Amino acid sequence: MLRWLRRPPPPHAVPNPPPGGIAQPSPGGADPEALLRRLEWTVLRRLDGVLQGSVRTLMRGGGLQLTDLREYQLHDDVRHIDWNVTARLQTPHVRVYTEDREMAAWFLLDLSPSVDFGSGARLKRQVLTEFVAVLARLLTRHGNRVGALLYGGRVEQVIAARTGRRHVLHLLHAIGQRPGPMPSEPVTTRLAELLRAAGHLVRGRSTLFVVSDFISAPGWEQPLAQLASRHEVVAVRLVDPLERELPDLGLMTLRDAESGEQLLVDTHDAGFRQRFAALAARREDALRQALARAGVDTLELSTEGEPGQAIVRFVELRRQRSRLAAGGGIPAHLRKRG
Repeated sequence: MLRWLRRPPPPHAVPNPPPGGIAQPSPGGADPEALLRRLEWTVLRRLDGVLQGSVRTLMRGGGLQLTDLREYQLHDDVRHIDWNVTARLQTPHVRVYTEDREMAAWFLLDLSPSVDFGSGARLKRQVLTEFVAVLARLLTRHGNRVGALLYGGRVEQVIAARTGRRHVLHLLHAIGQRPGPMPSEPVTTRLAELLRAAGHLVRGRSTLFVVSDFISAPGWEQPLAQLASRHEVVAVRLVDPLERELPDLGLMTLRDAESGEQLLVDTHDAGFRQRFAALAARREDALRQALARAGVDTLELSTEGEPGQAIVRFVELRRQRSRLAAGGGIPAHLRKRG
């Protein structure tokens, strides 16, 4: 599938953009300290007020420890009844658990050439970097460890899981130091390699964030499902509006960012735009079904959106699902109104 569009450079772009018409980020990327400080003052401060310490909704502990037994009370979860003790004492008793707070999160980062695209002011790579910065700092401030696997045609770097602000800066520096794609070097993204590598490297039960646009050679569904059977996996999709619908801009050159293949098309042709949109919709449906079959949650990040808002929406959905699983109702502000 031809993915990337040659177009005039936007006003913010640097002069003389590279082949393909989209300004690429510098190899060093934005200064990690400046980026993190900006996000701490903007996105993270808002999240602190909205989430109110509900980071555990986003990332669950790796296990439960039995700490006590007590008599059953109204609204206790019947799944926690200890039937052996109940039979001996002739009174229902439930087990009391303490959640393991020692949690680790891993970012599986797809930095293949297709993420170096954006039809507006931001590239998908920038959205990826901001998401990692916000979530990694949010988690490490609560004592959780974060690590990462960086993929760009192959697994190029493994960053061990640690905590602290300095470690988050190290992670952002590693992302920014990875150079952009070279037009003369065709690359085929194989997400299955990244997922299998994570299966071998991440031993203890963890939360894995697979951050990718999922433009990949087939074969990644089974490794993703295998990871989801051992860990809690969240698929973080990077999307751009231009990948779903083409504007009417006349003759344009479509270029595949990974293979380098180019094709001249007439976007003024309404029939061509409709066929493109239909093909994109079919791919969208197939991708959503594959992620659902793998048993993973999905968070979508658009180049037109803001990471903090997406994280809040995602946490709200997980809160709602947790309430339903526990037998609770849907909050009033989330109910559909007639």
